[in-house]
Amino acid sequence: MNSLLEISDVEVEYRSRGRGRLRAVVGVSLDVAAGQIVGLVGESGCGKSSLARVAVGLAAPSAGTVRLAGVPVTPLGWRRRPDTEIGLQMVFQNPYASLNPRRTIGAQLLDGVPAAVTGVARRNRVHELLDRVGMPASAADRYPHQFSGGQRQRLAIARALAPQPRMIIADEPVTALDASSQAQVVNLLVGLVRDLDMGMLFISHDLALVHEIADVTAVMYLGRIVETAPTRELWRDPRHPYTRALIDAVPQIGPAPRLPATLAGEVPDPANAPTGCRFRPRCPHAFAPCGDEPPTVELGGRSAACWLTEPTMTPATAPAAH
Repeated sequence: MNSLLEISDVEVEYRSRGRGRLRAVVGVSLDVAAGQIVGLVGESGCGKSSLARVAVGLAAPSAGTVRLAGVPVTPLGWRRRPDTEIGLQMVFQNPYASLNPRRTIGAQLLDGVPAAVTGVARRNRVHELLDRVGMPASAADRYPHQFSGGQRQRLAIARALAPQPRMIIADEPVTALDASSQAQVVNLLVGLVRDLDMGMLFISHDLALVHEIADVTAVMYLGRIVETAPTRELWRDPRHPYTRALIDAVPQIGPAPRLPATLAGEVPDPANAPTGCRFRPRCPHAFAPCGDEPPTVELGGRSAACWLTEPTMTPATAPAAH
């Protein structure tokens, strides 16, 4: 499967007077193909949003590259984005902040409609976009404050669709919505990917939600991707202890209901990240080799960065935790 979005060895580093050097993203590589949904999951503070901003070109990486259909993505400046990169769009987390409160919805949708579309066709294009996301044509003449949170997120998605993108990055797109609106927006996004053959990087801390919609899931911890696998395989047989902990934290409802298990400890401060395996201080299987950075082991269509995935290491044969 050819990659549409290619994130290669990306690093994101911040510097502040009080905290010094903070490596929010450390050597992340991730691919998304057309018609594919890749879920990126992890606890708050693990670097997901920092990676999203670099992937869409809102920030420059400290190292590494991002390519859309083989063309490097240029970090945004004061100039207009190149036409080759208009096909990369983003849906932000907060629909109350991502729309301009002083402009009508129609005016904001027209910002993304290609200039070659003129006259009556431009107005028709706005109505087509509104219809695509399940909103009435009359919404074009109204302002963002006149809509609910779920409706605003639909309108934000319509704006992202205006330039006919090939790739959408959705950064926690339903976190600010109620349960009913979440289901509607998620169904809308999945339908758009399937109908328009777009690619989508869906970023969330909700592993259960990603399980329902993603073709592939990447698990991120403290700036690193610790496991990547087809979603069903990841749930059936997680290879990294952090992935297992996230799955165990999801309540199970059914013939054998199960309360969620709590993952001990907190995500460490990235400015003072542990040496070696970053998950080591919270891992129930930590042993001597974890003091060194674990390799990313390819496991037949999936990968995991854990010493326990080495052929000679298993939880049964590993030395005692310390």
